[in-house]
Amino acid sequence: MPGERVIHLITPGDHFSPRTGSAIPTVVDGLARAAERAGAPRHAVVLDESTWTPRYDSADIIEYVRAPGPTRLERYTDPLRGRMGMPRAAGARYYEPLAAAVSDLPPSVVLAHNAPIVPWLLRDSAHTVVLYAHNDLWGTYSRAEAGRALRDAAAIVCVSESLASTTRERVPAGIAERIHVVRSGVDPQQFTPRVARADGPVRIAFMGRVIPDKGPDVLLRAASELDSAHAEIVIIGRPGFAADAPLSDYERELRRLAGESRIPVRFAGFAARTELAEELRAVDVFVVPSRWNEPATLTVGEALATGLPTVASDIGGIPEMLGDAGMLVPADDPPALAAALRGLLADPDARGRWSQKARARAEARDWSWSWTHLSHVLDGL
Repeated sequence: MPGERVIHLITPGDHFSPRTGSAIPTVVDGLARAAERAGAPRHAVVLDESTWTPRYDSADIIEYVRAPGPTRLERYTDPLRGRMGMPRAAGARYYEPLAAAVSDLPPSVVLAHNAPIVPWLLRDSAHTVVLYAHNDLWGTYSRAEAGRALRDAAAIVCVSESLASTTRERVPAGIAERIHVVRSGVDPQQFTPRVARADGPVRIAFMGRVIPDKGPDVLLRAASELDSAHAEIVIIGRPGFAADAPLSDYERELRRLAGESRIPVRFAGFAARTELAEELRAVDVFVVPSRWNEPATLTVGEALATGLPTVASDIGGIPEMLGDAGMLVPADDPPALAAALRGLLADPDARGRWSQKARARAEARDWSWSWTHLSHVLDGL
């Protein structure tokens, strides 16, 4: 829709703030900045008024008061209602304040991030509503209910072809025709390579949420098969955004595994988004050991932009993000990961070649590249 304003609706309670590393706000910020550079109208974000400050300055803020979330019982009954052909009442209550905040605004393109109920809530408005899917949203939906939910969506944007393929299988054929893929970019001005160190250990890093799905334990199990006096592992992150939260059971298990490693392991804790670039510049090799079908992971692009040789799980949308600029290994396979890392540790020249390929791919796939693809989708609506 050429010339129309873009308004982003993000999950209630999500923080549009550089204090977090949450994926959806990062995507919104990147797209909004790229759109403004391209001369498009300034974007807006609909945001729970209680969320963290400071906020990104890339978009106008439209605030609302968050409604109570679904109760434990409603998380069970809402899908049952949907399968019976009725609206999901708890979901509608939760998202109604977001829809109300924009319903009477001038006609705009509303991007509903991970919110399949929003097209229905805004069905009588003058807006063009697009579902922007960052994850598989249809686990509790029948095909018929997915069709009803998306009947009023002008398009469905998925962050990878992997996610788009899964979504096409879950929705009616007529809806599947409206699916588009817009891959996320990276900011190669924020994430830049450092000057190579001449000495010190080769630092191998994991960065992200420290949970089983993300697989930092796979990296530590691989480390038990490495034997190098010139390497160390750094785990950057926590399960959530609270740096001072008590250790989870999983984090305690990681520390047990670290004690069995033949090379040193350091736990760096949570890093705010403003600190990520500097954290990555202190790294030599980056590992993405996910064991679940991640539709896309922004840390791949950020590692590539930093010029890091990257080894990642061959699963979900990760291969699309990595392309030929890094090494893929089977998911949840510590010996395969160890073999890839062993080769990189032994060959500094190979690390240099991977670094050059990584940076080149990131420079070609920045947020302006991503916005160009999204704007083409929107222009066709």
